[in-house]
Amino acid sequence: MFHIFGSIIFVYIFIFIGFIAKSVFKSKIDSKTLTLVSVYFMQPFVSIWGFSTAKLSIEHLYVPLLYLAVIFALFVPIALFSKGIFSDRKERAIFTIAGFVGNTGNIGIPLGIALFGEQSVIYTTLINIANVFVVYGLGAYIYSRGSFSIKQSLLNMLKIPILPASLIAASLNLLGVNYANEIKEMLKMGAYHGIVLQLFLLGTFLQTIKIKEINYKLFTSVLILKFLAIPALTYAILMPLPVDDFVKSILLMQMLTPLAVANINLASLYNCKAEVVTALILFSTMLFIVVIAIFSYLSL
Repeated sequence: MFHIFGSIIFVYIFIFIGFIAKSVFKSKIDSKTLTLVSVYFMQPFVSIWGFSTAKLSIEHLYVPLLYLAVIFALFVPIALFSKGIFSDRKERAIFTIAGFVGNTGNIGIPLGIALFGEQSVIYTTLINIANVFVVYGLGAYIYSRGSFSIKQSLLNMLKIPILPASLIAASLNLLGVNYANEIKEMLKMGAYHGIVLQLFLLGTFLQTIKIKEINYKLFTSVLILKFLAIPALTYAILMPLPVDDFVKSILLMQMLTPLAVANINLASLYNCKAEVVTALILFSTMLFIVVIAIFSYLSL
């Protein structure tokens, strides 16, 4: 469990720094500027570095594909369901996508090691790579739809550099291209800076949360969807499949991870109630401690 608590401590230290910085300097720290720097400059480093850390193998390729298949199978009915309970486009967008944009990297990978051992790393890493396309493809489109038309949302999605960067990096990986050590170090340094900036950004948004203004219907609905509906439906989809139980457990664990900080990037970028999304990330991360304790007990 050391890996889990080490990751959580790392996360909260930089979130706290961002919170204090925003509290002290107020409007001098522009969260929207930090978002633009993160999305358009630093996150491509995170993605490309991620593709360089694990060799993609046809043997393991079915795992991230299965992960994507489960997400898209659940996404359609949830998107239709959201129209019946939320009239506000932005709230509907948050409900539809927030539960799928999970923290499969910073939490999912070390959690897999703690629960299933080192042999889980190849699977959790590949799922995390697949999650890039969920976050900055489907996620970007849905958050954008909270404020923009279908056409503009598609254009907004295509403008995000992390998607073409990830496709190029994945192609180079499959072709067996090896990076020089100097390039690897540069990518690693950029990725670490990108991760820290993400956490700092979360802290700046946390400082702006006003509890009295939270929409508790949306808040409760997203958390129930994230920690009850999505895991239950994922379990129902995976159980009949002729897939190893070890892989099924890893997939289910990754679907349980709390909301990723990337939700803030997209919500802020497209003016989709970033403060509400920030609160959801905070509370989902806190609630995750209880959820994963139950999951650990059932898995062991």
